[in-house]
Amino acid sequence: MGKFLLGLLTGAILVVLIGVIGFFAIASLRSKPVTIADGSTLILHLWGEVPEKPPVEFSIPGLGGRSSITVENVWSMLRRAASDSRIKAVIFEPEEAGVGWGTMQEIRADLENFRKSGKPLVAFLKSPSLRDYYMATAASKIYMPPSDMLNLKGIGFQMMYFKNTLDKLGVQVDVEHAGAYKDYGDQFTRASMSPETKEVMNSLADGLYGDLVDVIARGRGKDAAAVKAIIDNGPFLAKQAKANGLVDDLRYEDEVFGEVKTTLHQTSLKKTSEHDYSRVTDASAGLGGSGANTEQIAFVVGEGTIARGDDADTSGLQSGVFDRMLERVGNDSTIKAAIIRINSPGGEVVASDDMWRAMNQLMAKKPIVISMADEAASGGYYMAMTGSPILAYPGTITGSIGVVFGKPNLHGLYDKLGITKDTVSRGKYAMIDSDYSSLTPDERAKLKEGIDATYDDFLDKVSKARKKPVSEIAPVAQGRVWLGNQAKDKGLVDDMGGIDAAVRKARELAKIPASSHVNLVLYPGKKSLLEYIMQAAGSGGDDELDSLAAIASRAGFEPLRAALRDSRVRVWMHGGMMRMTPFSFDFR
Repeated sequence: MGKFLLGLLTGAILVVLIGVIGFFAIASLRSKPVTIADGSTLILHLWGEVPEKPPVEFSIPGLGGRSSITVENVWSMLRRAASDSRIKAVIFEPEEAGVGWGTMQEIRADLENFRKSGKPLVAFLKSPSLRDYYMATAASKIYMPPSDMLNLKGIGFQMMYFKNTLDKLGVQVDVEHAGAYKDYGDQFTRASMSPETKEVMNSLADGLYGDLVDVIARGRGKDAAAVKAIIDNGPFLAKQAKANGLVDDLRYEDEVFGEVKTTLHQTSLKKTSEHDYSRVTDASAGLGGSGANTEQIAFVVGEGTIARGDDADTSGLQSGVFDRMLERVGNDSTIKAAIIRINSPGGEVVASDDMWRAMNQLMAKKPIVISMADEAASGGYYMAMTGSPILAYPGTITGSIGVVFGKPNLHGLYDKLGITKDTVSRGKYAMIDSDYSSLTPDERAKLKEGIDATYDDFLDKVSKARKKPVSEIAPVAQGRVWLGNQAKDKGLVDDMGGIDAAVRKARELAKIPASSHVNLVLYPGKKSLLEYIMQAAGSGGDDELDSLAAIASRAGFEPLRAALRDSRVRVWMHGGMMRMTPFSFDFR
């Protein structure tokens, strides 16, 4: 009886929930087109993550904030605002922006392009981070509140290692890799950086710090030596930031709005939000976009850790879902070219190979351009090996041409928990992926044979796509990560540039006349709230790793628990060979 009542109650809740979702879905479909008043100021408020993939299409009032703005949205809005006679100014308000270096470079370039229109561009910062400030340096004026702080103090990387923690838990991890720098598994087998990792991290720090100094110097009219001296005194109280010329003045938000109102000779500031303006069409902004003189270019986003799968309701970059998108693009006669926007650290070998084949099949039908975002490395770089033009940002993480395998041995942990396993098997290598034993010398040799063959295949594909002999590719491979500008010098990418450059290149390859307007058709489109809820309800777990994460949490090892919940680790620790960047890091 109890189970019956519980089932009845659950069913009733689901019916009500689906009804509410359906109501708001219909309401969103019936929403009126956005109207932009003449003399408007676009308030471009970027808070939190700025993803590549479109987020949930609408939200239920009272149950959460509005949808996130994508990188392509920012590009589109600023491009339209520059031409839109109704938009007279932009106030840029980044706040705790969760963006990578490539995205920072894209948004800053978009802001600079807007400034060329001659319209005012003002930045207002709230407790700005390095990311917020980097992008804001494109503005003609930068303001922050009087009692705030600018957290600008240079760049630092910290790598976390779990060997000592795993030793305490009785866990060992077997790792094999091809490429001297392919050290993704080091976080589980070492207690500090390897010499190879330290070499790469120093190279990345030099490159990104140099870019930071250059951007501030250009934006604030200072020389590089002066900027370096200033950064060495950070972080800054608001008054210190002004005294060092990092901001123009200290003001509250309403005062900034008042200044823009005065500049525009208005009695009240006509504000338009980024969410409203993201719904504006090119045609209404005076950029064309309708009629026979318009051509379509697909903008296909491949974002997340690569894994095999065909479930559109699962996060990450699933090969089956991505391949289907490319097939639709290839079969659509209205699409003249495709921009493949990759933002992935890599993942499973077979999945990245599936997508590589689908990319090549699409290229046989129509021209494609590869646009690398924050990272397109390892499997993310592999899938781009079509021979098509590759564009990256100077700060894009790319390369990492190598292969890695990892397998946990939980025997010691099982001993601590009083768990034993007994085995019966047939076949010399039947238990090669067992979580109850480490690899034997024969098993390791067998595994290394497969890893080396997979690595050779990677080198061969890069060689053919980049039209260079393997002897030239091998020295810059070895699993080493490069910044985009370094990768260009090494011949791994063709040029520097973001969405603008990718559109220009796609136009050129598709022979679209300069007189024709181009519309970007986004793949995938936005998900409905219903799809999002069903995805969350249906997402499964990994029993083994979930159990280990729970044990780590109970033992007080929260950093290990967080690492085991990371999608990259969860894909890798399934076993099998991976094309994965050797590390993930956050710059501060």
